[in-house]
Amino acid sequence: MKIATYNVNSVRKRLDILRAWLKQHQPDVLCLQETKVQDKDFPREAFADLPYVLTICGQKSYNGVAVLSRKTPEEVHFGFEDEHGQEEATRLAHVVIDGIPIINTYIPQGYAIDSPKYAYKLEWFRRLKRYFSKKLSPDQSAIWCGDMNVAPEPIDVHSPEKHLKHVCFHEDARRAYHDTVSWGFTDVFRHHFPKKQQFTFWDYRRPDALEANRGWRIDHLMVTAPLLPKSHMVKVDLNPRKAENPSDHTVLWAEFSL
Repeated sequence: MKIATYNVNSVRKRLDILRAWLKQHQPDVLCLQETKVQDKDFPREAFADLPYVLTICGQKSYNGVAVLSRKTPEEVHFGFEDEHGQEEATRLAHVVIDGIPIINTYIPQGYAIDSPKYAYKLEWFRRLKRYFSKKLSPDQSAIWCGDMNVAPEPIDVHSPEKHLKHVCFHEDARRAYHDTVSWGFTDVFRHHFPKKQQFTFWDYRRPDALEANRGWRIDHLMVTAPLLPKSHMVKVDLNPRKAENPSDHTVLWAEFSL
């Protein structure tokens, strides 16, 4: 299985990049975040000639998750399905393909550490961990991927000493992230490359960010223990970020022998 994750930052704006990447790499599953489009306006026709089933949950202008898969998912869920209802449905997609649960998340950014949005982000991680305990088992195969909006370690962000109060590197956000991962997931990229600095996001408000490699590794792909020894390749593909009219994120993908 080849699975990829990509914060597309508006699916309609990245159709050319998406189609080219799908044709070249032919993943079994592509998880998208920040599709920024209502379901009724999702550009399904742009994928009609490609062998993918579209599982989508979006809203106008922001958020939105989608899963493009070669096989029809055996199960589909959106949101936490908890006492808060479906208000986070556009941030969490849960599909089951070939018996393997795949959780695609777009975790809140947090805005500022003194903002209610940051407290919401921390609570989101806690709720996600509870969701894992309810829906999954660390002893069974599962995949969690997406835009986590956290750089876990100093190696995962440029100039870490300058970002200690940033919502994506603040100690509380990293602690919440690591606590959620500790439920039973392993970072596939870091497993294969323990000391490699590799970013997945470069802020395009800073025009030279990509060339200067001033980025963040905030997009992640995690697996439970049974899948880890079956992981034999993981890569960050810079080409989508280098393309014309790109997202500020790029594609992370991994292959598993199943």
